[in-house]
Amino acid sequence: MGLLHHTVVYEVDFPNVACQKATLIKGMKELSTLVRDTGGEGLGAITFSGEDYKLLGVDLSELSELERTLEEAGLNNEIPTLFIAEVVLTYMENTRSDALIQWAAEHFPQACFLVYEQVHPEDPFGHVMQQHFRQLNTALHSLAQYPDCEAQQRRFLGKGWTECSVMDMNEFFTCCIPEDEQQRMQTLEPFDEYEEWHLKCSHYFVLAASKGMEPSWTPLLPSVTVPRHAGPVWMAGSVPAAVCARLSGIPGLRRYGHHSVLIKPNVILTTGGFGEEHGQHCRMRNFHVLSRRAGYWEAACVTQNIPDKRWDTLALVVGGRTSPSTAGLGMLWLKFPESCNASGPDDIAVELVSLQPAAEAAALREQYLFVYGGRSALEPVLGDWHFLHTPDLSYTAIAVEGRVPESRHSHSACSWEGGVLIAGGLGAAEQPLGSVFLLRELEHGFQYSHTAHVHEGKLLLVGGVWFHASSVPGITVIDLMTGLCLDYVINVEHLEWPLMLHNHSSIFLRNEKELLVIGGGGNCFSFGTHLNPEPVSLSLSSILISH
Repeated sequence: MGLLHHTVVYEVDFPNVACQKATLIKGMKELSTLVRDTGGEGLGAITFSGEDYKLLGVDLSELSELERTLEEAGLNNEIPTLFIAEVVLTYMENTRSDALIQWAAEHFPQACFLVYEQVHPEDPFGHVMQQHFRQLNTALHSLAQYPDCEAQQRRFLGKGWTECSVMDMNEFFTCCIPEDEQQRMQTLEPFDEYEEWHLKCSHYFVLAASKGMEPSWTPLLPSVTVPRHAGPVWMAGSVPAAVCARLSGIPGLRRYGHHSVLIKPNVILTTGGFGEEHGQHCRMRNFHVLSRRAGYWEAACVTQNIPDKRWDTLALVVGGRTSPSTAGLGMLWLKFPESCNASGPDDIAVELVSLQPAAEAAALREQYLFVYGGRSALEPVLGDWHFLHTPDLSYTAIAVEGRVPESRHSHSACSWEGGVLIAGGLGAAEQPLGSVFLLRELEHGFQYSHTAHVHEGKLLLVGGVWFHASSVPGITVIDLMTGLCLDYVINVEHLEWPLMLHNHSSIFLRNEKELLVIGGGGNCFSFGTHLNPEPVSLSLSSILISH
């Protein structure tokens, strides 16, 4: 496009890699023409020399060799120079990468240094990320000493750079990418793995440092301003987590994007989602039951069947999807035997049902299900409201007066005081929504993909994904009368694996003041699939003290 006219690019890589790149460039006419190959042979560490592109085979940690080779290749350090390090510095020992940063500041009077790499190593996603790179034998050295954006900024300002701005990739995408470009990207292909996308973006940053630029130049200037949620200012306490179930070789609870329901005391049914069976990742078509015996939960797989017996209808499955472009799967009745024992059903009948518009609106009773929001194959967010009459499966669209909440999906909903509480969610702009709605609005923390429960006038928000926070969501307790919000970190010292608290399901056992977290995790396109391997119990007795 001519945007780099009168600019020379110097690419530096390990000698063996640079030689391979030089061979590829010379062997492809399109590439050699692009970099204006002069036809000369490489000389020493200069493996390729075009008119405006030089490829140097040098170890960046050998600064004297780097400086000598750049000089041989014709670099003029007196003119404005841009350094770009895209996931480079973190592979070097910190003393060597620090020296490189300081060397660049000392030897180039007018320069800018752009860095893109990882942050936040110690939260659950950070552990999975680090494990991925360790398996590739490419440990990330910068993370221990420079674990967040603020530490990276202090690093550059302390090594001779006079200006430095930094933001994580969620903020960069939201604030620096024009809205029309965001919309273009969102329509390229069906996509709904927002949790892993936002988690990965929160673990990468882009930094721009400069010196000697007149006027001073800080290129990371947001084009728009969005609410920034820095996470809880302080934590009110902690909640202990412990493995609570014997899976007995049944892997079916290793899943995400599913739902769980307490179908009778001490019996939990889990259905749907994506997980692992027989060593394969797949859509989960089997049903699984957790039943409590002698204080411990045991898992069992339940078969689908329609034998000749009497059924009690206990569960209704609404919606779902098999892919981002195939959403809204209708509804299913899950029917259990009338003789179902205390350990749960041995089989389940599944019946596909269709909906009919109601002839007239009816008063809200216990037979009605309130349905709000979500997404479809055509609409990225939905904001319609319906009452579903479960006995005859008829529905009525309802009008809402007052301040109507923004359309959303991945929110939570709980019944309370004859109404419904809607908390969080993801809006049309793919931004977490920070409010709880009933008849009034309570401001709170910008999260989605969480679960929620109500207990004695308190709303419990469990996990989820939020932006721009150094911590991850744990348990939030919101007093629905006063609006007071208290955040609690989850103590995972007794777990041997990182606890992912998104795409999970949770069951609240009121008498025991105990939360069961079932499944959770996701499929990250960079770091693979992580599934919570076992159900986890969270004891809330210390934070739900009745007054």
